[in-house]
Amino acid sequence: MVLIAILALFCASLFAACCLLLAAFIGSLLYMVVLHHRLKPRGLQHERELLATPLPADSELPHVVVQIPSFNEGSVLRRGVEAAAALDWPREKLHIQILDDSTDSTAELARTVAAELKGQGIDIVCLQRTDRSGFKGGALHDAMQQTPHSFFAIFDVDYVPPADFLRRCMRVFVAEPRTAFVQARFDFLNPYENALTEMQMVTLDAHLGIEQATRYWAGHPLPFNGTCGIWQRAAVEAGGGWKGDTVTEDLDLTYRGWVKGWRSVFLTSVAVPGELPADTQTWLRQQQRWQDGFRHVGMRMFPEILKSRDITPAAKGAALLHLCMSLNQPVLLVGVVSGILAGLLAPPLVPVLLKLFLMTLVWVLLCATVFLRAGHNFIRKGEMPPLRFAWVLLRFVGGQVAMVVRSLGVHLRKAAAPPKPVIFDRTPKKGA
Repeated sequence: MVLIAILALFCASLFAACCLLLAAFIGSLLYMVVLHHRLKPRGLQHERELLATPLPADSELPHVVVQIPSFNEGSVLRRGVEAAAALDWPREKLHIQILDDSTDSTAELARTVAAELKGQGIDIVCLQRTDRSGFKGGALHDAMQQTPHSFFAIFDVDYVPPADFLRRCMRVFVAEPRTAFVQARFDFLNPYENALTEMQMVTLDAHLGIEQATRYWAGHPLPFNGTCGIWQRAAVEAGGGWKGDTVTEDLDLTYRGWVKGWRSVFLTSVAVPGELPADTQTWLRQQQRWQDGFRHVGMRMFPEILKSRDITPAAKGAALLHLCMSLNQPVLLVGVVSGILAGLLAPPLVPVLLKLFLMTLVWVLLCATVFLRAGHNFIRKGEMPPLRFAWVLLRFVGGQVAMVVRSLGVHLRKAAAPPKPVIFDRTPKKGA
């Protein structure tokens, strides 16, 4: 009996610790909202100044390589590549690389589209590999070795950049030459296709409009979002180049460059539309990949961040908290299991456990509501009525529960099976 009581107390303590951790993780989002409102006037003014920086004459503009990674995405390839070819930049200084690792009919389509555009005078090449070693990171690394130029605009194949994208974003490098990359905000081609895409629109607006913008304004590490950005070769090389040993090569290179002193710029007013996954299973796989990638990068970069003497304690804290956000699923899983065990082993503890659970749940819902609504108001100017937003919030909560359930299944399967190599599971798009 004593052993059971000790085990129950241990599980209850573990449950309480998980509740506190979750409250801290979600509370950081509320802090970001407060910081956002405090820094927004100055941040937006600085962005206007950057975008007002005059470009040199066309004859003095640098060469820009547009890189478009693709894997079995024939339904969207032509649209994305043709949008890249229509970018407003001197024709002789615009170079397009289709980085195609496809194993289906997309491979032939990529060659066909490249040949058509080359016939129109576009400098375009289709780089096709015989294997997917390194996945997207490996493709970006290999393609960079094929050209001597210094600026690389990266678009996932389903994104459709506006014609003036380069004319606007390249101004940042003129104003601040030591910029590692310029990250534009992505917008969406199908935000109202169904309840899932509408929920993604709201959550990504909050991520981009509140998290990303505020990190930049506050001088915190700004993660590259994998698309809709322009990298400077010197920054890529300083960070050790693109690597394919993690499923979030964008976050990985961001932090490797950041600890070397390279800083980046986020533009809230430059938007590039892309396609949101419209079915739940595809979305869940995408979320799982992002969570796994965050943990990979966190384990790699924690020691580098902690031992750096060039990063202020405040910036270190912001970076570590950002990377720790990937622990919310494991913490939640541990919390749920330990709480259930504590209640089963010691039923008198159930009222206390329920009270702590409800307090944590109310706090999480409050912070999530404020965070999501603030992001929506900033990006969309509050166009969504409160009742519709409440439905989106309910869909968000359901999505988080589904992610936790799926994550538990993934972890159980991993525990029962031998270790497998890292696999980059690309999110398929329909070309809607």
